[in-house]
Amino acid sequence: MEILIIEDNRTLANNIRRYLELEHYAASVCFDGSEGLQRALAHEHDCLILDLDLPGLHGLEVCRRLRAAGSKSPVLILTASGATRDVVQGLDSGADDYLVKPFDMEELVARVRSLFRRRGTVANPVLVAADVTLDTNTHEVRKGAEPVHLAPKEYALLEYLLRNAGVAQDRSTLMEHVWGEHTASIALETVDVHVAYLRRKLGKELIRTVPGAGYLVPG
Repeated sequence: MEILIIEDNRTLANNIRRYLELEHYAASVCFDGSEGLQRALAHEHDCLILDLDLPGLHGLEVCRRLRAAGSKSPVLILTASGATRDVVQGLDSGADDYLVKPFDMEELVARVRSLFRRRGTVANPVLVAADVTLDTNTHEVRKGAEPVHLAPKEYALLEYLLRNAGVAQDRSTLMEHVWGEHTASIALETVDVHVAYLRRKLGKELIRTVPGAGYLVPG
């Protein structure tokens, strides 16, 4: 699952990102409303976590423009005010839910999961390739009947490859969707390393190397 966090408080934004990654979600962050809108329009995310008082473009306007452009991504608004008027404005702008600051991270994750269920984001919660299964509800991975422990980035990489089974994914694409905003400071070889980890844990035959194209899980 790919989540975009648009929040100008860098400490809070990065704390949310780290917590979501521990829950096996692929999360990326931007700190400006205009940039957040561009990134949300360029790629359909599974969920947006959107602050309201943003530089560049107010969160309500970000949400309105997303909906006007036809984006179906669920939006969870973060607001410092729980006043009815502010909540109504947020929902009327196209948001799906709201959370008042300060909040508990466990509640935030629960709200995100609720949005996934409400919108049917998880159309098929169990992804299968050969004898490997990944349950996106429980985040459990199995090879045959045996559970396999994966680190958060390994899990996110495997889920993305499974969701795009049959289509080769180049390293730049994998970096963008699994490592998000950190791609500028991380070598592309990081993808190769994590693929090697997955092969070691799940079998060499699961992920194929397609020369000149990237990596592929057979469909």
